[in-house]
Amino acid sequence: MIETTLDIATADGAMESFICRPERGGPFPAVLMLMDAPGIREELRDMARRLATVGYYVVLPNLYYRAGRDSVFGPGVLTMGDPERDRMRAIRTKMTIPPVMEDVGAMLRFLDTQKEAKPGPVGTHGYCMSGPYSLAAAARYPDRIAAAASFYGTWLVSDAVESPHLSLGRAKGELYIGCAEHDELAPLPMVEELKGLFAASGAAGELEIYPGVHHGFAFPQRWCFDKPAAERHWERLIALYRRRLG
Repeated sequence: MIETTLDIATADGAMESFICRPERGGPFPAVLMLMDAPGIREELRDMARRLATVGYYVVLPNLYYRAGRDSVFGPGVLTMGDPERDRMRAIRTKMTIPPVMEDVGAMLRFLDTQKEAKPGPVGTHGYCMSGPYSLAAAARYPDRIAAAASFYGTWLVSDAVESPHLSLGRAKGELYIGCAEHDELAPLPMVEELKGLFAASGAAGELEIYPGVHHGFAFPQRWCFDKPAAERHWERLIALYRRRLG
């Protein structure tokens, strides 16, 4: 495994990004792995490594880079009332889809300069807050994003003018939306509404509800980690990328 951390130039500065790929056999189809709200940590790097081992060039950017290089948080980030959670929330609440779409554009331009990244279609998948970003990227860059997945994405249907459900029909790639049965950030009535909107949009893909699990089920270090559901998430994601990226 070859891995490095480097800066990707964006209109707003230098976006620190973890990048990994197999040692042999390149160039490899490229994938953008978009973080959840608690931010970059070894848990996510390990997940990026797992995906790279099956043949992908994986880019894991720190989407909080506008807040500085100290936008990495301690274990208290998931504990209500902890200073680390408050520090994260102060950054998270300022995140909107438009600037992240500019970041995706910067990553696509970066990939075009990397000899180990295979030219052509790119995949993207996001967890939690980045589920909407992943789906929005498929709509914003329809001729480049061939596969986009959201896992327990938050508020995929909202009154916001940038709500992901409004742009599903603009995606040309295949979409996959995986939702937890128990999720305060994506309650089942919203998921059912999204399912109907997804079908009406004409977009290719699938919305799947993972029964009996909670928001965050795919993260090995989270209290709600569910191994069978996590393995299903890997199965669905890798199959999606195999179909659309090779």
